[in-house]
Amino acid sequence: MVKIDKILLGNFPLLLAPMEDVTDSAFRSLCKENGADVLYSEFISADGIIRNARKSLFKITFNEIERPYGVQIVGTDIPALVEAAQIVESYKPDFIDLNFGCPVKKVVNKGGGAALLNDTPKMVQIAEAVVNNVNIPVTVKTRIGWDDKNKNIVDVAERLQDVGIKALAIHGRTKAQMYTGEADWTLIGEVKDNPRMIIPIFGNGDINSPEKALEYKNKFCVDGIMIGRASIGNPWIFKQVKSYLETGQILPDPGIDDRVNVCINYLRRAIALNGSITGLLRTRRHYSNFFRGIPNFKPYRLQLVTSDSEEKVILLLNEIKDKFRS
Repeated sequence: MVKIDKILLGNFPLLLAPMEDVTDSAFRSLCKENGADVLYSEFISADGIIRNARKSLFKITFNEIERPYGVQIVGTDIPALVEAAQIVESYKPDFIDLNFGCPVKKVVNKGGGAALLNDTPKMVQIAEAVVNNVNIPVTVKTRIGWDDKNKNIVDVAERLQDVGIKALAIHGRTKAQMYTGEADWTLIGEVKDNPRMIIPIFGNGDINSPEKALEYKNKFCVDGIMIGRASIGNPWIFKQVKSYLETGQILPDPGIDDRVNVCINYLRRAIALNGSITGLLRTRRHYSNFFRGIPNFKPYRLQLVTSDSEEKVILLLNEIKDKFRS
């Protein structure tokens, strides 16, 4: 049984990766209903939290059905991160996750996210300070290194465990790769194979099919798999991966009725959570994947991403259901 400290996750948990502008409560709950075992918030700026920024605090909130749930915070100033973690703890998530892997400029240029892979002592200081000032487990998500010449995750993992980090999720790319090229899980496997490591190690990067999930589970012996971009518009991937790991059978792709019903469900949740305008915008990035593989769908996708009201989108989705069911 895999555990983050005392939190039971199952024998081989599937984790929904934290993704900016994607993993809000509406999307998280959809993935939970389709087999995701562990959910994360979008990354949240520590500075925004301690300034009581409405958007930042809103990102922390969650529903009970989303547990086990972790809030991911990002930053570089140790006192600010400690204060932010204490505020997050008051919302009663199951754990706090430290973002030491985000490669985007707005984070890295401030010294946060993946920039800390160039400053391991600072990374360890941050982790130790947060661990010592909250009463819930603290985990980390990071990458294998800064670039091809600086892949230091094996050493980083040991040092993070030594200061009390309770689990580690590793994306198999360097900061320099961003999201391009192929994720290299070799070093993730080395971390897991290190006899000094006793905390759960979760692998992340390029898991986009049940077959690949099983291959990487067996090859690299990780404790669980984190799925990110492959879940966008495709919450069924968790159910499909879980079925394949447990039975060896691949579940069929959902039919048009299921796709439309889940899409409407997500749209309504997103609007209820974020308001009409933001809710509509949040769902647009998912339509291509919700209906992937449907022939001659492009004209409908264009209409979906330009419709300006919930009613228009739902009418269009029901039209799609009728058209492609036959």
